[in-house]
Amino acid sequence: ALLINYYVRTADKAEKTLRSTNLELAEKKYQIEQTLLERNHALQQLNRELKEAADYVRTILPPPITEGPIRTDWRFVPSTSLGGDAFGYHWLDRDHFAFYLIDVSGHGVGAALLSVSVMNALRSQSLPDADFNDPESVLKCLNGAFPGEQHNDMFFTMWYGVYNKRSRELSYASAGHPPALVLGGSDSPDSKPVLLRTANYILGGMPDVDYLKSKHTIGRATKLYLFSDGVYEVEKPDGSMWRFDEFSEFMRRIETDRRSSLDHLYDYGLYLSQQERFEDDFTILEMVFG
Repeated sequence: ALLINYYVRTADKAEKTLRSTNLELAEKKYQIEQTLLERNHALQQLNRELKEAADYVRTILPPPITEGPIRTDWRFVPSTSLGGDAFGYHWLDRDHFAFYLIDVSGHGVGAALLSVSVMNALRSQSLPDADFNDPESVLKCLNGAFPGEQHNDMFFTMWYGVYNKRSRELSYASAGHPPALVLGGSDSPDSKPVLLRTANYILGGMPDVDYLKSKHTIGRATKLYLFSDGVYEVEKPDGSMWRFDEFSEFMRRIETDRRSSLDHLYDYGLYLSQQERFEDDFTILEMVFG
């Protein structure tokens, strides 16, 4: 009788402990499910906001120009996270055409916001004290207007050019940015690409910096490519990188058909990387001068 009584009490206690443990597990499971639901909701909201931000960046990009003395085309494919690439072009007056591309360091909303702010200052020509016909003036004023310490220590690179339609002279300046690639405009079909860049410091990195410009005469039937480093810094499966001279040679030898040379470049870059998307923003602007 004593053994039976001990067994019953022990079994009852064990059952109560098991029931209590099950209730605790059920409560913890419910809390985990609620936490996952809240996390998924927050991620969905964040993704919607990032998409809206990416869509907004795209809305401020100018449409391609399909006719006239200057024709343009471009490809803007952000990486998996929101990036800091942006570009623009517009007529300053009847004879001068400005075009530019910026690349903000890092990724995310902060980089995108800085690139949009710079773009709006250039589009609206609201940059204080800047002469928008003078590339070195534009870079100097941008460096003063967007110091890195006021923008989470972010800096940006840039290429800015102004083309004179009458004289066919291009005045340009770059700040830590890849060179513009000029093809054609020569009697020889085997002429080498011309690289346009100036040895200037990045923007937003240090105050009171002077920037230098240079000039280049644009021949007829000339193509100019302006791009960010994500276009050619492609890592191959073996860990090696596609070199810049290989990229420029590819652009020189590319045979255009019904597809744009920009599409050929994009597809070839994906082929080299053996990936579905690029790690960095793929941004390139094509200018064709008649």
